Amino acid sequence: MSDAREFHDGRKDGLIALESLDLDKIGTFAELLKAMSKTAFSGRSLGEALGVTVAMVKDPDCKVVLTLSGAMTIAKMGKVISKMIDTGMVQAVVSTGALMAHGLSEAVGLTHYRHDPRMSDEELFEKGYNRVYDTLEMEENLNYVEEFSSKAMDSLGHEKELSSEIISRALGRILAEDPHGQGVLRSAYLKKVPVYVPAFTDSELGLDLSTWAMKRAQSKGEKDPLKLFDCVPRYNPFLDLNSFARFALGAKKLGIFTVGGGVPRNWAQEVGPYVDISNHRLGLDLTPPRYNYAVRICPEPTHWGGLSGCTYSEGVSWGKFVPEAEGGRFAEVYADATTVWPLLIKGVLEELG
Repeated sequence: MSDAREFHDGRKDGLIALESLDLDKIGTFAELLKAMSKTAFSGRSLGEALGVTVAMVKDPDCKVVLTLSGAMTIAKMGKVISKMIDTGMVQAVVSTGALMAHGLSEAVGLTHYRHDPRMSDEELFEKGYNRVYDTLEMEENLNYVEEFSSKAMDSLGHEKELSSEIISRALGRILAEDPHGQGVLRSAYLKKVPVYVPAFTDSELGLDLSTWAMKRAQSKGEKDPLKLFDCVPRYNPFLDLNSFARFALGAKKLGIFTVGGGVPRNWAQEVGPYVDISNHRLGLDLTPPRYNYAVRICPEPTHWGGLSGCTYSEGVSWGKFVPEAEGGRFAEVYADATTVWPLLIKGVLEELG
């Protein structure tokens, strides 16, 4: 009996051949990404993300959820988000509150600045400069945003039960009243795209809502500073939870495009298990929503075990995604979103024509 191995040519086993990246043959972002899909490492994963994203946004039966975390608006990615909404790529947004608050600064014409590393963090604090890595948000910006937010909340009435979706829509409506306005919430309002902020109190917007309620109490005569913290707004996060569940249940197919991870990603993905356990505990007969398409850009590696590192294959075990064997299409890009996200969306726009 011979111990000699039989060396195969990859073609014989149906392997896909790689191709060298030839810049002389590339004239567009889409062509570059398609060529990168035939290379290796992160370049290949970004190229593959183009194919999944285009299929997702072109599928007429698919509603796409965009989930956002990290300081993407202070990093000047706000117009990328707006472009995705304006061109109909996404039908719902789930975000951190901080990302929306920093986006409001930009939307109302305020400025973010590059951090000068010669300035210490102590000096930044004294001058009212809030540092986010290499970028600065002015404290005065946030004070102005608070005034803007108060105007939006006043427009909703004092006794109305609020949610992040309701508040985000009100902010977008005020932005839309300015013919020269801009911003993520303005785009979402005009396109009737709901915006959810699950961890609402973990943000400037949440603090704005709370101090708005305290000011109302002050205007009614409350003078004890500590008692003001007992004056809470009528805010119900379960309005968001069930609104999003209705959104997902109303879709023939679901897609998710995730930047970063954290609460927005996990909250958007738990809708399948939520309906699943509702069926089990309440005797319902609803079809649990599963994501048919998924694209994620996140630098978090899986081996840390953190929420941002959850793979789509892991999500299949929770009933959040359609398995690939049943037609699910997924792409994961382990990279800084500010580097690869604009390239990907530019390529998608070219493919959409």
